[in-house]
Order: sequence, then C-alpha cells, then structure tokens
Amino acid sequence: MKIADCDILILPGYAGSEDEHWQARWADRLSTGRIVEQDDWHEPDAEAWRTRIAAAVNAATRPVMLIAHSLGVVAAVQAAPQFRAGAVKGALLVAFPDVETTPKLPPSVTAFAPVPRDPLPFPSLLVASRNDPYCSYARAEDFAYAWGAVVVDAGESGHINVASGHGPWPEGLMRLAGFMKNL
Repeated sequence: MKIADCDILILPGYAGSEDEHWQARWADRLSTGRIVEQDDWHEPDAEAWRTRIAAAVNAATRPVMLIAHSLGVVAAVQAAPQFRAGAVKGALLVAFPDVETTPKLPPSVTAFAPVPRDPLPFPSLLVASRNDPYCSYARAEDFAYAWGAVVVDAGESGHINVASGHGPWPEGLMRLAGFMKNL
C-alpha cells in the first residue's frame, strides 16, 4: 500500500505532539496524514479519546493506516472494536505506555486502564524501547504478542519522543514505508 492510497491517522499521546515531535513533523510531511485532535491533551478522557478515534476511522473514505504514540496506542487498541470492519489496514504503534503498572502517572492517564489483550483485527508493528520510562520492554513485548503485533526492538531509545532525541525520526519513516509496502 502506498501513502497516497490511504488516510493516515496520527494519534498522539498524553500532552499531544509538539511541533518538534516526529508525529507533528510526519503530519506536515505525509500528504494524506493528519492528527486526530482531542479536546484536551493534558487531561485526557478515555471515552472521549476512543470515540474521537473511532469516528475518524469510520469517517475515512479510503483505507486507514494508524500511527499511534504513547497513550494514543492505548486509545487506539481500546477503540479498535468500534472500527468499521476492514477500515484499518495497519497500525504503527510506538512507545506503548503501561498505564496499568507504571508509577506516578497522572490519574487521567491511569484511567485508561485496563488495556485490552484481544488480538487486533489488522496487522500492526509495536516499536518498543529497552529503556522506556513508561513501560518495560518485557511488558510491551507481552502486549504486542497478545495483540498479534510484530515487535520492533528500538534499542535504548527512551520514550521515542523529543525528550529522548527523536525529532524527525527518519528510522521510523523507513519502518513505516517497509510495513506499508507489505500490506
């Protein structure tokens, strides 16, 4: 599948994606990409986030590719049962946060727990870091296997965000292109 042939829905996590974040950059760079906006990035409401994501997927007129980061991953996985059958052709899931066991997360973030463990109805890649402060690699790998996602070991990459040195993240774009080529 080519980028021009699908709607790319970008799902940021808690606090959104600032201008330097790879998701914001990709939204500007990918001709069919757009960020699915939420009402409040800093006080997320789990039900509202899931509803907004499902509405965006179900309104798409072309096949959908999801690109989710952090809390956007959790919301996407939770919203998946609400997606129109066959609408999503694939998902790039990056830096899954363990909202169930990570200490000191804001209550609005832990309210997203529990995280479903049902297989996803579309192919997916989960990019996980060995030193993500919000999720152990073993826990991310466990969820990926439950979802039927292919795990991509990002090494010691932190939370794969601006703070961990991932501005444009060209490696991620290459991974996305390879994944889409095989869909």
